[in-house]
Amino acid sequence: MPAMTMEEAIRHTTQTNPTFEVSQADIRGVTYRTFKNIPATIGQLMLASREIHDQGRAEFLVYQDERWTYDGFCDAVHQIAHALRDDLGIEPGDRVAIAMRNYPELLMLTLAIASVGAVVVFVNAWWTTDELEYALKDSGAKTVFADAPRLERISPLVDPLGLNVIGVRDGEAQSDQTLTGLTNTKPTTPIQGVTLETDDDFAVMYSSGTTGKPKGVVQTHRGALSAVFTWLIQAVSAPLVNPPEAGAPPAPRPSGLIVTPLFHVTATHPLFLLSLPAGAKISLLHKWDAEEAVRVIKREGVTRFLGVPTQSADLLEAAKRMGEKLPTLSWLGAGGAKRPAAQVAQLQDQFPAAEIATGWGMTETNALGIGVVGAEYNKRPNAAGKLHPPLQDVRFLDDAGNDVPQGELGEITVKSPANMRCYLNKPDATAETMQDGWLRTGDLGIIDTDGFITILDRKKNIIIRGGENIACLDVEGALHTHPDVVEACAFSLPDSRLGEVVGAAVQTRDGKEITQTDMAKHLEERLAKFKIPVKLWCQGTPLTRGATDKIDRRAIRTVCLEK
Repeated sequence: MPAMTMEEAIRHTTQTNPTFEVSQADIRGVTYRTFKNIPATIGQLMLASREIHDQGRAEFLVYQDERWTYDGFCDAVHQIAHALRDDLGIEPGDRVAIAMRNYPELLMLTLAIASVGAVVVFVNAWWTTDELEYALKDSGAKTVFADAPRLERISPLVDPLGLNVIGVRDGEAQSDQTLTGLTNTKPTTPIQGVTLETDDDFAVMYSSGTTGKPKGVVQTHRGALSAVFTWLIQAVSAPLVNPPEAGAPPAPRPSGLIVTPLFHVTATHPLFLLSLPAGAKISLLHKWDAEEAVRVIKREGVTRFLGVPTQSADLLEAAKRMGEKLPTLSWLGAGGAKRPAAQVAQLQDQFPAAEIATGWGMTETNALGIGVVGAEYNKRPNAAGKLHPPLQDVRFLDDAGNDVPQGELGEITVKSPANMRCYLNKPDATAETMQDGWLRTGDLGIIDTDGFITILDRKKNIIIRGGENIACLDVEGALHTHPDVVEACAFSLPDSRLGEVVGAAVQTRDGKEITQTDMAKHLEERLAKFKIPVKLWCQGTPLTRGATDKIDRRAIRTVCLEK
Protein backbone atom coordinates (compact mmCIF):
# COMPACT_ATOMS: atom_id res chain seq x y z
CA MET A 1 0.00 0.00 0.00
CA PRO A 2 1.46 3.42 -0.96
CA ALA A 3 2.14 6.04 1.71
CA MET A 4 -0.80 8.19 2.74
CA THR A 5 -1.20 11.56 4.35
CA MET A 6 -2.23 11.38 7.99
CA GLU A 7 -5.71 12.55 7.06
CA GLU A 8 -6.03 9.78 4.45
CA ALA A 9 -4.63 7.20 6.88
CA ILE A 10 -7.11 8.12 9.59
CA ARG A 11 -10.03 7.98 7.17
CA HIS A 12 -8.84 4.50 6.16
CA THR A 13 -8.54 3.42 9.80
CA THR A 14 -12.00 4.65 10.76
CA GLN A 15 -13.44 2.66 7.83
CA THR A 16 -11.54 -0.57 8.44
CA ASN A 17 -10.92 -0.79 12.21
CA PRO A 18 -14.14 -1.19 14.25
CA THR A 19 -12.50 0.32 17.35
CA PHE A 20 -12.37 3.70 15.64
CA GLU A 21 -15.74 3.68 13.89
CA VAL A 22 -17.18 7.19 14.01
CA SER A 23 -20.83 7.93 14.64
CA GLN A 24 -22.84 10.81 16.07
CA ALA A 25 -24.12 11.33 19.58
CA ASP A 26 -26.22 13.94 21.33
CA ILE A 27 -24.32 15.28 24.32
CA ARG A 28 -26.07 17.83 26.50
CA GLY A 29 -28.21 18.94 23.56
CA VAL A 30 -25.38 19.22 21.02
CA THR A 31 -24.55 16.75 18.24
CA TYR A 32 -20.91 15.63 18.10
CA ARG A 33 -18.90 13.11 16.12
CA THR A 34 -17.84 10.36 18.49
CA PHE A 35 -16.08 7.00 18.55
CA LYS A 36 -18.86 4.41 18.57
CA ASN A 37 -17.09 1.38 20.05
CA ILE A 38 -14.54 2.61 22.58
CA PRO A 39 -14.91 1.85 26.33
CA ALA A 40 -17.52 3.98 28.03
CA THR A 41 -15.58 4.80 31.20
CA ILE A 42 -12.03 5.08 32.46
CA GLY A 43 -12.54 1.98 34.61
CA GLN A 44 -13.67 -0.02 31.58
CA LEU A 45 -10.63 1.25 29.68
CA MET A 46 -8.31 -0.15 32.34
CA LEU A 47 -9.98 -3.59 32.21
CA ALA A 48 -10.16 -3.66 28.39
CA SER A 49 -6.45 -2.83 28.06
CA ARG A 50 -5.23 -5.94 29.85
CA GLU A 51 -4.97 -7.98 26.63
CA ILE A 52 -2.61 -5.56 24.90
CA HIS A 53 -0.32 -5.62 27.95
CA ASP A 54 0.46 -9.32 27.29
CA GLN A 55 -2.62 -10.44 29.23
CA GLY A 56 -1.42 -8.38 32.18
CA ARG A 57 2.06 -9.95 32.32
CA ALA A 58 3.96 -7.06 30.71
CA GLU A 59 5.93 -4.65 32.85
CA PHE A 60 3.83 -1.51 33.06
CA LEU A 61 5.14 0.98 35.63
CA VAL A 62 8.65 1.83 36.78
CA TYR A 63 9.35 4.23 39.63
CA GLN A 64 12.91 4.43 40.91
CA ASP A 65 13.67 0.82 41.97
CA GLU A 66 9.98 -0.21 42.10
CA ARG A 67 8.32 -2.12 39.26
CA TRP A 68 4.78 -3.30 38.53
CA THR A 69 3.37 -5.56 35.87
CA TYR A 70 0.07 -4.45 34.41
CA ASP A 71 -1.77 -7.03 36.52
CA GLY A 72 0.15 -6.00 39.63
CA PHE A 73 -0.70 -2.36 39.03
CA CYS A 74 -4.39 -3.14 38.43
CA ASP A 75 -4.49 -5.31 41.55
CA ALA A 76 -3.40 -2.27 43.57
CA VAL A 77 -6.08 -0.17 41.85
CA HIS A 78 -8.77 -2.71 42.73
CA GLN A 79 -7.65 -2.79 46.38
CA ILE A 80 -7.91 0.97 46.61
CA ALA A 81 -11.33 0.92 44.95
CA HIS A 82 -12.65 -1.57 47.53
CA ALA A 83 -11.26 0.57 50.35
CA LEU A 84 -12.84 3.71 48.91
CA ARG A 85 -16.27 2.13 48.76
CA ASP A 86 -16.26 -0.23 51.73
CA ASP A 87 -14.19 1.65 54.31
CA LEU A 88 -14.47 5.31 53.33
CA GLY A 89 -18.05 5.22 52.06
CA ILE A 90 -17.24 6.86 48.74
CA GLU A 91 -20.22 6.81 46.39
CA PRO A 92 -20.70 7.68 42.71
CA GLY A 93 -20.49 11.42 42.22
CA ASP A 94 -18.47 12.07 45.39
CA ARG A 95 -15.34 14.16 44.85
CA VAL A 96 -12.05 12.82 46.14
CA ALA A 97 -8.93 15.00 46.11
CA ILE A 98 -5.34 13.95 45.42
CA ALA A 99 -2.59 16.26 46.70
CA MET A 100 0.92 14.94 46.16
CA ARG A 101 4.00 14.89 43.98
CA ASN A 102 4.45 12.26 41.28
CA TYR A 103 4.05 8.89 43.01
CA PRO A 104 2.73 5.59 41.61
CA GLU A 105 -0.12 5.89 44.08
CA LEU A 106 -1.36 9.00 42.30
CA LEU A 107 -1.87 6.93 39.15
CA MET A 108 -3.51 4.12 41.11
CA LEU A 109 -5.79 6.50 42.97
CA THR A 110 -6.91 8.15 39.73
CA LEU A 111 -8.15 4.86 38.29
CA ALA A 112 -9.56 3.63 41.60
CA ILE A 113 -11.60 6.78 42.19
CA ALA A 114 -12.90 6.63 38.63
CA SER A 115 -13.73 2.91 39.02
CA VAL A 116 -16.11 3.53 41.94
CA GLY A 117 -17.83 6.33 40.02
CA ALA A 118 -16.39 9.12 42.11
CA VAL A 119 -14.75 12.23 40.68
CA VAL A 120 -11.00 12.79 40.89
CA VAL A 121 -10.04 16.27 42.10
CA PHE A 122 -6.47 17.06 41.09
CA VAL A 123 -4.97 19.84 43.19
CA ASN A 124 -1.71 21.63 42.42
CA ALA A 125 1.07 20.31 44.65
CA TRP A 126 2.69 23.75 44.80
CA TRP A 127 -0.34 25.52 46.26
CA THR A 128 -0.26 27.21 49.64
CA THR A 129 -2.75 26.47 52.40
CA ASP A 130 -4.98 29.33 51.24
CA GLU A 131 -4.95 28.08 47.65
CA LEU A 132 -5.69 24.53 48.78
CA GLU A 133 -8.55 25.81 50.92
CA TYR A 134 -10.13 27.51 47.91
CA ALA A 135 -9.97 24.36 45.75
CA LEU A 136 -11.23 22.01 48.45
CA LYS A 137 -14.15 24.32 49.24
CA ASP A 138 -14.90 24.84 45.57
CA SER A 139 -14.82 21.14 44.71
CA GLY A 140 -16.59 19.96 47.84
CA ALA A 141 -14.00 17.21 48.29
CA LYS A 142 -14.05 15.85 51.84
CA THR A 143 -11.66 12.93 51.34
CA VAL A 144 -8.06 13.86 50.53
CA PHE A 145 -5.07 11.64 49.78
CA ALA A 146 -1.83 13.51 50.47
CA ASP A 147 1.91 13.12 50.90
CA ALA A 148 3.82 14.71 53.79
CA PRO A 149 4.36 18.27 52.48
CA ARG A 150 0.74 18.54 51.39
CA LEU A 151 -0.47 17.07 54.70
CA GLU A 152 1.36 19.84 56.51
CA ARG A 153 -0.33 22.52 54.41
CA ILE A 154 -3.76 20.87 54.64
CA SER A 155 -3.65 20.21 58.39
CA PRO A 156 -5.06 23.67 59.36
CA LEU A 157 -8.05 22.94 57.11
CA VAL A 158 -9.00 19.53 58.49
CA ASP A 159 -11.37 20.70 61.20
CA PRO A 160 -12.81 23.82 59.52
CA LEU A 161 -13.60 21.93 56.32
CA GLY A 162 -14.40 18.55 57.91
CA LEU A 163 -11.76 16.73 55.88
CA ASN A 164 -10.81 13.07 56.06
CA VAL A 165 -7.11 13.00 55.13
CA ILE A 166 -5.31 9.76 54.25
CA GLY A 167 -1.52 9.75 54.24
CA VAL A 168 0.39 8.38 51.26
CA ARG A 169 4.11 7.47 51.11
CA ASP A 170 6.00 9.86 53.45
CA GLY A 171 2.62 11.15 54.62
CA GLU A 172 1.74 7.83 56.28
CA ALA A 173 3.87 8.68 59.32
CA GLN A 174 1.88 11.89 59.82
CA SER A 175 -1.65 10.58 59.45
CA ASP A 176 -3.99 8.43 61.53
CA GLN A 177 -5.24 6.85 58.32
CA THR A 178 -2.87 5.50 55.70
CA LEU A 179 -3.31 4.16 52.21
CA THR A 180 -1.31 1.07 53.13
CA GLY A 181 -3.49 0.38 56.15
CA LEU A 182 -6.68 0.77 54.15
CA THR A 183 -5.69 -1.52 51.31
CA ASN A 184 -3.41 -4.30 52.57
CA THR A 185 -6.26 -6.75 53.22
CA LYS A 186 -8.55 -5.75 50.36
CA PRO A 187 -9.40 -8.05 47.44
CA THR A 188 -7.63 -7.63 44.10
CA THR A 189 -10.77 -8.32 42.08
CA PRO A 190 -12.46 -5.58 40.02
CA ILE A 191 -15.15 -3.74 41.89
CA GLN A 192 -18.72 -4.64 40.92
CA GLY A 193 -22.11 -2.99 40.98
CA VAL A 194 -21.11 0.54 39.97
CA THR A 195 -23.62 2.25 37.67
CA LEU A 196 -21.87 4.87 35.58
CA GLU A 197 -22.60 6.59 32.27
CA THR A 198 -20.02 7.74 29.75
CA ASP A 199 -21.09 11.39 30.13
CA ASP A 200 -20.74 11.31 33.92
CA ASP A 201 -17.95 13.34 35.49
CA PHE A 202 -14.48 11.83 35.64
CA ALA A 203 -12.28 14.59 37.06
CA VAL A 204 -11.93 18.19 38.12
CA MET A 205 -8.67 19.83 37.11
CA TYR A 206 -7.92 23.39 38.11
CA SER A 207 -6.82 25.83 35.46
CA SER A 208 -5.81 29.42 36.16
CA GLY A 209 -8.17 31.96 34.71
CA THR A 210 -8.39 35.71 34.46
CA THR A 211 -10.63 36.03 37.52
CA GLY A 212 -7.72 35.60 39.89
CA LYS A 213 -9.01 32.27 41.17
CA PRO A 214 -8.39 28.95 39.43
CA LYS A 215 -11.35 27.44 37.61
CA GLY A 216 -12.35 23.85 38.20
CA VAL A 217 -12.56 22.24 34.76
CA VAL A 218 -15.05 19.37 34.84
CA GLN A 219 -14.01 16.52 32.54
CA THR A 220 -16.29 13.60 31.70
CA HIS A 221 -15.34 10.00 30.99
CA ARG A 222 -16.33 10.45 27.36
CA GLY A 223 -14.27 13.65 27.12
CA ALA A 224 -11.07 12.03 28.40
CA LEU A 225 -11.57 8.87 26.34
CA SER A 226 -12.30 10.86 23.16
CA ALA A 227 -8.93 12.55 23.54
CA VAL A 228 -7.11 9.28 24.31
CA PHE A 229 -8.50 7.44 21.30
CA THR A 230 -7.85 10.41 19.01
CA TRP A 231 -4.15 10.14 19.88
CA LEU A 232 -4.31 6.36 19.63
CA ILE A 233 -5.72 6.40 16.10
CA GLN A 234 -2.76 8.52 15.04
CA ALA A 235 -0.39 5.88 16.40
CA VAL A 236 -2.35 3.08 14.71
CA SER A 237 -2.40 5.00 11.42
CA ALA A 238 1.28 6.04 11.49
CA PRO A 239 2.56 2.96 9.54
CA LEU A 240 0.25 3.97 6.67
CA VAL A 241 1.95 7.37 6.57
CA ASN A 242 5.50 6.05 6.89
CA PRO A 243 5.37 2.39 5.76
CA PRO A 244 8.15 0.26 7.24
CA GLU A 245 10.80 -1.02 4.88
CA ALA A 246 10.56 -4.64 3.79
CA GLY A 247 12.27 -6.91 6.31
CA ALA A 248 12.45 -4.19 8.96
CA PRO A 249 12.20 -5.46 12.54
CA PRO A 250 8.95 -4.81 14.36
CA ALA A 251 8.68 -1.49 16.15
CA PRO A 252 9.65 -1.63 19.82
CA ARG A 253 6.97 -1.58 22.48
CA PRO A 254 6.05 2.04 23.21
CA SER A 255 7.52 3.35 26.42
CA GLY A 256 6.79 6.78 27.89
CA LEU A 257 8.43 8.90 30.55
CA ILE A 258 6.25 11.08 32.78
CA VAL A 259 8.20 14.15 33.87
CA THR A 260 5.56 16.82 34.40
CA PRO A 261 3.37 16.93 37.52
CA LEU A 262 0.41 14.59 37.30
CA PHE A 263 -2.00 17.30 38.36
CA HIS A 264 -1.45 18.69 34.85
CA VAL A 265 -3.44 17.36 31.91
CA THR A 266 -0.22 17.10 29.86
CA ALA A 267 0.92 14.25 32.10
CA THR A 268 -2.33 12.45 32.91
CA HIS A 269 -4.00 12.21 29.52
CA PRO A 270 -1.50 11.89 26.59
CA LEU A 271 0.96 9.89 28.68
CA PHE A 272 -0.71 7.96 31.51
CA LEU A 273 -4.23 7.35 30.18
CA LEU A 274 -2.97 6.80 26.63
CA SER A 275 -0.51 4.18 27.90
CA LEU A 276 -3.42 1.89 28.80
CA PRO A 277 -4.87 1.16 25.33
CA ALA A 278 -1.52 1.75 23.62
CA GLY A 279 0.08 -1.13 25.53
CA ALA A 280 2.85 1.21 26.63
CA LYS A 281 5.22 0.93 29.55
CA ILE A 282 5.59 4.09 31.61
CA SER A 283 8.40 5.35 33.79
CA LEU A 284 7.70 8.00 36.40
CA LEU A 285 9.95 10.76 37.75
CA HIS A 286 9.15 11.98 41.25
CA LYS A 287 10.30 15.45 40.24
CA TRP A 288 12.06 16.96 37.29
CA ASP A 289 15.74 16.12 37.06
CA ALA A 290 17.17 16.30 33.53
CA GLU A 291 20.15 14.03 34.13
CA GLU A 292 17.96 11.47 35.85
CA ALA A 293 15.61 11.67 32.85
CA VAL A 294 18.53 10.87 30.53
CA ARG A 295 19.49 7.89 32.69
CA VAL A 296 15.91 6.55 32.82
CA ILE A 297 15.40 6.97 29.06
CA LYS A 298 18.61 5.02 28.44
CA ARG A 299 17.95 2.30 31.04
CA GLU A 300 14.27 1.69 30.25
CA GLY A 301 14.39 2.13 26.49
CA VAL A 302 11.97 5.05 26.58
CA THR A 303 10.54 5.88 23.15
CA ARG A 304 8.29 8.82 24.00
CA PHE A 305 9.12 12.02 25.92
CA LEU A 306 6.55 14.75 26.54
CA GLY A 307 7.13 17.77 28.75
CA VAL A 308 7.03 21.54 28.68
CA PRO A 309 9.59 23.28 26.40
CA THR A 310 11.77 24.06 29.41
CA GLN A 311 12.17 20.35 30.03
CA SER A 312 13.07 19.73 26.37
CA ALA A 313 15.80 22.35 26.73
CA ASP A 314 17.03 20.86 30.00
CA LEU A 315 17.07 17.35 28.50
CA LEU A 316 19.06 18.67 25.54
CA GLU A 317 21.73 20.24 27.74
CA ALA A 318 21.92 17.24 30.07
CA ALA A 319 22.33 14.82 27.15
CA LYS A 320 25.12 16.99 25.73
CA ARG A 321 26.95 16.99 29.06
CA MET A 322 26.54 13.23 29.41
CA GLY A 323 27.41 12.47 25.77
CA GLU A 324 24.10 10.69 25.13
CA LYS A 325 22.15 10.56 21.86
CA LEU A 326 19.34 8.40 23.34
CA PRO A 327 18.74 6.23 20.26
CA THR A 328 15.57 4.60 21.63
CA LEU A 329 13.82 7.98 21.76
CA SER A 330 11.57 8.10 18.68
CA TRP A 331 9.24 11.00 19.65
CA LEU A 332 10.08 14.11 21.64
CA GLY A 333 7.15 16.42 22.19
CA ALA A 334 6.36 19.59 24.08
CA GLY A 335 3.14 21.16 25.29
CA GLY A 336 1.97 23.71 27.82
CA ALA A 337 3.85 26.59 26.15
CA LYS A 338 5.44 27.48 22.82
CA ARG A 339 8.87 25.99 22.16
CA PRO A 340 11.46 28.50 20.86
CA ALA A 341 11.87 27.94 17.12
CA ALA A 342 15.67 27.64 17.36
CA GLN A 343 15.31 24.73 19.76
CA VAL A 344 13.71 22.47 17.13
CA ALA A 345 16.90 22.05 15.08
CA GLN A 346 19.04 21.73 18.22
CA LEU A 347 16.88 18.88 19.50
CA GLN A 348 16.94 17.13 16.14
CA ASP A 349 20.74 17.35 16.03
CA GLN A 350 21.16 15.94 19.55
CA PHE A 351 18.50 13.22 19.21
CA PRO A 352 18.69 12.12 15.54
CA ALA A 353 16.46 9.05 16.06
CA ALA A 354 13.60 11.15 17.44
CA GLU A 355 10.85 12.99 15.63
CA ILE A 356 10.53 16.41 17.27
CA ALA A 357 6.95 17.42 17.95
CA THR A 358 4.90 20.18 19.49
CA GLY A 359 1.26 20.61 20.26
CA TRP A 360 -1.39 22.78 21.80
CA GLY A 361 -4.22 21.70 24.01
CA MET A 362 -6.02 22.83 27.13
CA THR A 363 -7.29 21.42 30.36
CA GLU A 364 -10.69 22.41 28.95
CA THR A 365 -10.16 20.09 25.95
CA ASN A 366 -8.72 17.13 27.90
CA ALA A 367 -5.39 18.17 26.27
CA LEU A 368 -6.73 17.41 22.79
CA GLY A 369 -5.95 20.11 20.27
CA ILE A 370 -3.46 20.52 17.48
CA GLY A 371 0.01 19.20 16.80
CA VAL A 372 2.86 18.85 14.32
CA VAL A 373 5.79 16.47 14.16
CA GLY A 374 8.91 15.63 12.20
CA ALA A 375 9.60 17.18 8.79
CA GLU A 376 6.48 19.34 8.86
CA TYR A 377 7.57 20.81 12.21
CA ASN A 378 11.07 21.42 10.89
CA LYS A 379 9.53 23.40 8.01
CA ARG A 380 7.24 25.38 10.35
CA PRO A 381 8.99 25.70 13.74
CA ASN A 382 6.68 28.57 14.74
CA ALA A 383 3.47 26.64 14.04
CA ALA A 384 1.45 24.81 16.69
CA GLY A 385 0.24 22.24 14.16
CA LYS A 386 -2.90 20.87 12.58
CA LEU A 387 -6.15 19.79 14.15
CA HIS A 388 -6.19 16.10 15.11
CA PRO A 389 -8.92 14.22 13.17
CA PRO A 390 -11.48 12.71 13.14
CA LEU A 391 -13.64 14.21 15.92
CA GLN A 392 -12.59 17.86 16.11
CA ASP A 393 -13.70 20.98 14.26
CA VAL A 394 -12.14 24.43 14.46
CA ARG A 395 -13.26 28.00 13.75
CA PHE A 396 -11.53 31.36 14.03
CA LEU A 397 -13.79 34.07 15.45
CA ASP A 398 -13.67 37.82 15.97
CA ASP A 399 -14.79 39.50 19.20
CA ALA A 400 -18.39 39.51 18.00
CA GLY A 401 -18.35 35.77 17.36
CA ASN A 402 -18.18 36.01 13.58
CA ASP A 403 -15.91 33.79 11.49
CA VAL A 404 -12.82 35.57 10.15
CA PRO A 405 -11.37 34.85 6.69
CA GLN A 406 -8.62 32.26 6.37
CA GLY A 407 -5.24 33.74 7.17
CA GLU A 408 -6.63 36.49 9.39
CA LEU A 409 -6.23 36.68 13.16
CA GLY A 410 -9.08 35.18 15.16
CA GLU A 411 -9.85 33.41 18.42
CA ILE A 412 -9.30 29.67 18.11
CA THR A 413 -12.62 27.96 18.82
CA VAL A 414 -12.91 24.17 18.87
CA LYS A 415 -15.72 21.63 18.95
CA SER A 416 -15.29 17.99 19.96
CA PRO A 417 -16.63 15.52 22.52
CA ALA A 418 -13.33 16.02 24.38
CA ASN A 419 -14.41 19.50 25.46
CA MET A 420 -15.13 20.01 29.14
CA ARG A 421 -18.62 19.75 30.56
CA CYS A 422 -18.38 23.05 32.43
CA TYR A 423 -16.43 25.20 34.85
CA LEU A 424 -17.36 23.99 38.32
CA ASN A 425 -19.71 26.40 40.12
CA LYS A 426 -19.18 29.06 37.45
CA PRO A 427 -22.20 29.15 35.13
CA ASP A 428 -21.39 32.60 33.73
CA ALA A 429 -17.82 31.63 32.84
CA THR A 430 -19.12 28.39 31.33
CA ALA A 431 -21.66 30.24 29.19
CA GLU A 432 -18.99 32.67 28.02
CA THR A 433 -16.58 29.86 27.06
CA MET A 434 -18.92 27.09 25.83
CA GLN A 435 -21.37 28.14 23.09
CA ASP A 436 -23.41 25.49 21.25
CA GLY A 437 -20.65 22.92 21.77
CA TRP A 438 -17.89 25.30 20.65
CA LEU A 439 -15.18 26.17 23.17
CA ARG A 440 -13.72 29.66 22.88
CA THR A 441 -10.10 29.12 23.89
CA GLY A 442 -9.01 32.70 24.43
CA ASP A 443 -5.99 32.07 22.18
CA LEU A 444 -5.54 34.11 19.01
CA GLY A 445 -4.10 32.57 15.88
CA ILE A 446 -4.22 32.13 12.12
CA ILE A 447 -4.66 29.08 9.91
CA ASP A 448 -2.92 28.73 6.55
CA THR A 449 -4.13 27.07 3.36
CA ASP A 450 -2.57 23.73 4.43
CA GLY A 451 -4.44 23.74 7.75
CA PHE A 452 -1.46 24.62 9.94
CA ILE A 453 -2.31 26.87 12.86
CA THR A 454 0.02 29.44 14.40
CA ILE A 455 -0.84 30.88 17.81
CA LEU A 456 0.13 34.54 17.98
CA ASP A 457 -1.28 35.94 21.23
CA ARG A 458 -3.50 35.27 24.23
CA LYS A 459 -6.66 37.13 25.05
CA LYS A 460 -6.34 35.90 28.62
CA ASN A 461 -3.96 37.60 30.98
CA ILE A 462 -2.08 34.42 31.70
CA ILE A 463 1.65 34.01 32.29
CA ILE A 464 2.98 30.57 31.34
CA ARG A 465 6.04 29.88 33.49
CA GLY A 466 7.64 26.63 32.37
CA GLY A 467 4.20 25.18 31.67
CA GLU A 468 2.58 26.53 34.86
CA ASN A 469 -0.33 28.89 34.21
CA ILE A 470 -0.36 31.99 36.40
CA ALA A 471 -3.29 34.41 36.41
CA CYS A 472 -2.16 38.03 36.56
CA LEU A 473 -5.15 38.92 38.72
CA ASP A 474 -4.17 36.22 41.21
CA VAL A 475 -0.73 37.79 41.62
CA GLU A 476 -2.19 41.31 41.75
CA GLY A 477 -4.64 40.34 44.48
CA ALA A 478 -1.76 39.09 46.62
CA LEU A 479 0.32 42.23 45.94
CA HIS A 480 -2.57 44.37 47.15
CA THR A 481 -2.36 42.74 50.60
CA HIS A 482 0.91 44.58 51.24
CA PRO A 483 0.11 47.62 53.41
CA ASP A 484 2.20 49.98 51.26
CA VAL A 485 0.73 48.95 47.88
CA VAL A 486 -1.94 51.22 46.36
CA GLU A 487 -2.37 49.39 43.06
CA ALA A 488 -0.55 46.63 41.23
CA CYS A 489 -0.03 45.21 37.77
CA ALA A 490 1.51 41.80 37.03
CA PHE A 491 2.93 40.84 33.65
CA SER A 492 5.24 38.38 31.95
CA LEU A 493 8.99 38.74 31.73
CA PRO A 494 11.00 36.78 29.17
CA ASP A 495 13.17 34.01 30.57
CA SER A 496 15.62 31.95 28.56
CA ARG A 497 14.86 28.72 30.42
CA LEU A 498 11.26 28.98 31.61
CA GLY A 499 9.89 31.02 28.71
CA GLU A 500 8.13 33.47 31.00
CA VAL A 501 8.37 34.51 34.63
CA VAL A 502 6.35 36.99 36.70
CA GLY A 503 7.17 40.66 36.97
CA ALA A 504 5.11 43.37 38.63
CA ALA A 505 4.78 47.13 38.93
CA VAL A 506 3.19 48.70 41.99
CA GLN A 507 2.19 52.16 43.09
CA THR A 508 3.21 52.60 46.70
CA ARG A 509 2.01 54.99 49.38
CA ASP A 510 4.17 58.07 49.53
CA GLY A 511 6.47 56.56 46.91
CA LYS A 512 7.91 54.06 49.39
CA GLU A 513 10.44 51.64 47.91
CA ILE A 514 9.75 47.93 48.43
CA THR A 515 12.50 45.52 47.46
CA GLN A 516 11.76 42.32 45.56
CA THR A 517 13.16 40.35 48.51
CA ASP A 518 10.84 42.06 50.99
CA MET A 519 7.84 41.58 48.72
CA ALA A 520 8.69 37.90 48.16
CA LYS A 521 8.81 37.39 51.92
CA HIS A 522 5.40 39.06 52.27
CA LEU A 523 3.93 36.85 49.52
CA GLU A 524 5.42 33.48 50.49
CA GLU A 525 2.38 32.51 52.59
CA ARG A 526 -0.07 33.93 50.07
CA LEU A 527 1.16 32.59 46.73
CA ALA A 528 2.85 29.47 45.48
CA LYS A 529 6.54 30.16 44.99
CA PHE A 530 6.37 30.00 41.20
CA LYS A 531 3.80 32.85 41.16
CA ILE A 532 5.91 35.34 43.14
CA PRO A 533 7.32 38.19 40.99
CA VAL A 534 11.04 37.85 40.35
CA LYS A 535 11.34 41.55 39.62
CA LEU A 536 9.43 44.46 41.13
CA TRP A 537 9.14 48.06 39.98
CA CYS A 538 7.86 50.67 42.44
CA GLN A 539 6.54 54.17 41.78
CA GLY A 540 4.72 56.83 43.78
CA THR A 541 2.41 57.84 40.93
CA PRO A 542 -0.64 55.96 39.58
CA LEU A 543 -0.01 53.16 37.09
CA THR A 544 -0.69 53.90 33.43
CA ARG A 545 -4.31 53.48 32.38
CA GLY A 546 -5.98 53.23 28.98
CA ALA A 547 -8.94 54.99 27.43
CA THR A 548 -11.44 52.88 29.38
CA ASP A 549 -9.61 53.62 32.65
CA LYS A 550 -8.35 50.05 32.91
CA ILE A 551 -4.72 49.48 33.83
CA ASP A 552 -2.75 49.30 30.59
CA ARG A 553 -0.78 46.11 31.23
CA ARG A 554 1.08 46.19 27.93
CA ALA A 555 2.20 49.81 28.30
CA ILE A 556 3.32 49.29 31.89
CA ARG A 557 5.31 46.23 30.91
CA THR A 558 7.01 48.08 28.06
CA VAL A 559 8.07 50.98 30.29
CA CYS A 560 9.37 48.65 33.02
CA LEU A 561 11.45 46.62 30.60
CA GLU A 562 13.01 49.81 29.27
CA LYS A 563 14.16 50.96 32.71
